[in-house]
Amino acid sequence: MTVPSRRTRVRIRVEGIVQGVGFRPFVHELAGRHGLAGFVGNDGDGVFAEAEGEAASLDAFIADLGLRAPPLALIERVTTCPAEPLGELGFRIVPSVPGTGRSTLLSPDMATCAECLNDMTDPGNRRFCYPFTNCTHCGPRFTITVDVPYDRHNTTMSSFVLCADCEREYQDPSDRRFHAQPVCCPRCGPTLRLLGTDGEAVPGDPVDAAAALLREGLILAVKGLGGYHLAVLAGDEDAVRRLRARKHREAKPFAVMAPDLAAARALADFDEASIRLLTGSRRPIVLAPRRAEALVADAVAPGSGELGVMLPYAPQHHLLAARLGEPFVLTSGNLSDEPIIHRDDEALKRLADVADAFLTHDRPVHVRADDSVVRVFRGREMPLRRSRGYAPAPLTVHRPFPRPVLACGAELKNTFCLGKDLRAFPSPHIGDLGGYETLRAFTDGIAHFRHLFGIEPAVLAHDLHPDHLSTKYALDLAETEGLPAIGVQHHHAHLASCLADNGEDGPAIGVAFDGLGYGPDGTLWGGELLVFDLAGYRRAGHLETVPMPGGTAAIRQPWRMAAAHLHAAYGGRPPELDVVRRHADRWEAVTALARSGTNAPLTSSAGRLFDAIAAITGVRDETCYEGQAAIELERRVDPDEHGAYPVTVSDSDPLVVSCADLVRRAAEDVQAGARTGQVAARFHRGLAAAVVGAIAVLRERTGLTSVALSGGVFQNITLLGLVASGLERTGFRVLTHTRVPPNDGGLSFGQAMVAAASDRDPSPLP
Repeated sequence: MTVPSRRTRVRIRVEGIVQGVGFRPFVHELAGRHGLAGFVGNDGDGVFAEAEGEAASLDAFIADLGLRAPPLALIERVTTCPAEPLGELGFRIVPSVPGTGRSTLLSPDMATCAECLNDMTDPGNRRFCYPFTNCTHCGPRFTITVDVPYDRHNTTMSSFVLCADCEREYQDPSDRRFHAQPVCCPRCGPTLRLLGTDGEAVPGDPVDAAAALLREGLILAVKGLGGYHLAVLAGDEDAVRRLRARKHREAKPFAVMAPDLAAARALADFDEASIRLLTGSRRPIVLAPRRAEALVADAVAPGSGELGVMLPYAPQHHLLAARLGEPFVLTSGNLSDEPIIHRDDEALKRLADVADAFLTHDRPVHVRADDSVVRVFRGREMPLRRSRGYAPAPLTVHRPFPRPVLACGAELKNTFCLGKDLRAFPSPHIGDLGGYETLRAFTDGIAHFRHLFGIEPAVLAHDLHPDHLSTKYALDLAETEGLPAIGVQHHHAHLASCLADNGEDGPAIGVAFDGLGYGPDGTLWGGELLVFDLAGYRRAGHLETVPMPGGTAAIRQPWRMAAAHLHAAYGGRPPELDVVRRHADRWEAVTALARSGTNAPLTSSAGRLFDAIAAITGVRDETCYEGQAAIELERRVDPDEHGAYPVTVSDSDPLVVSCADLVRRAAEDVQAGARTGQVAARFHRGLAAAVVGAIAVLRERTGLTSVALSGGVFQNITLLGLVASGLERTGFRVLTHTRVPPNDGGLSFGQAMVAAASDRDPSPLP
């Protein structure tokens, strides 16, 4: 056939999140609009296409690929090369090509879109009230993906054969379900069931029956996108307390699902940025100040001034919320400190003593993914747990990884991170690596990520603490696979994650405040001022060190840290405080431990300092979960109190910020009868002012004007705001987290970036 000379043809490669988001249907429709012939398909590297037509039409088509992409798509790169015109007619979607490449990106699971909700609420629609309604703009993605390319046979939908109507939608280029891989309907898709604890089905409509059980005060296990949740009515005090008792979760706040935005606003004060997060396609749990009139049980979030609220994101949530018409607790389906349960047999076995019934279904969850948690700081998102809706979307980094890296993260709030080229892939939140179930989730997750993304690490990164399970895993893997392993100091990793979160190399001054991290000097760090870049650091300052009497017992019993700090401030004669009287029978033994150094490692921890002040002020002597004392102390801050305790900063190298000054002032105020809110406010303000002053000294010594703030203590919005504002008033540029958490959930990203920088020649730090 003779092809007119004006026709040209190009081969096109599109990389990014382009599978599972309706990209091939979009390309098909776009080609038709521009009058082009050719084809489009998926492979292990993304989307491939060939297009033929007039040159001007091809140019417009290629431009529109990036400009008009589907809402869930993320285009990283479009490359083209000329091809020989074939003279073909029409544009088609071709079968996927498995290939050898695995550089394609997978979409996270996304909340049910407005159009699918319309289908579900339309009595005349065949998907009316169907709890697995989805299209190319919404629904499960990552959690059902077994392999790539992202096609139905590579997902847990493979066993559900499309009926004639769904097949027609799937093949119709004008339908929004055109090549939507999880597409289904009541005739051919998964089925929702309500089961008793014996595994037998409960008769009747499962959603109506589940709602009735909740109204009776019972506990319901609900299978969602990334695993099982546990639900009770948020306003039912007895039911919430019963859930706490069965789940062995004494006080850590529960998340609440509100039926709609109006109900969410009745629970907490959300600003515009928070509302965008609440209603967006990712649907995380959003922390916000609790409204005084919020109709939720006190046991939902005891001791906290905030509520974690989310809106329905899966069809079964929408159906259940509509039946109930009121908020309900929706917390991870697990036992305390274990990962979220995602397999049906495990749920029925392990949650049998917790839940009274199971609202479940027969679509398998292949990858567990807990709910993400975020808050807003100065109008910007700050993640506290990055999981469903976010993972496995990569973070684009500003420098390519010289070689693929696997960073194994921390012991608490564990995530791992794979890095290759210009992408870092943090895993979903896994949890605390304290038991077999969490460790299995960690190792299984690494294996799945390596397989999905085709990343074979050439170097491993890990925390310095030799007893952490993540460290042991990295060292064992390094020996097994013959790979180099790089130990990364805990607080350097925190600050490197903040620096890379902002797309920078440094150098900068960093403030890393958290609970504990292994220091190379044999002490437990946690209140650190570092001069650093991605490649290295030096300790330029820290909070005054004190013993931690009883070791890990002092983490669970803040009164022990009060004893240590009061002993450091006053010597052997503690002031007459209620905390001393409350523990008079053990006070001398604990201070003796502190004096002797036996089972009392030295620590500079900011988190342990907050614990001490919480005990001195009578806020909390013992804790049930990490950070509880600090959270409750922050809640007590009086916003109308503007005083600040003066704090001495030594003129040494490294600088030392006096904790004794803060402790003495707080103790004196408590003795004088000051209100707890006043003491809490003066402590926060005094510590913030001391940090700002110390950083000003470091600026004089180094000439650096950028400051990174990281570590779990900076989840405290009061302290974060005071430090950031104080620094900005004195001319500093402040870097905070917007893509990964400041807590240990962001540590693996920092480890990966430090490992990448280890291949570069280090620059001397000022």
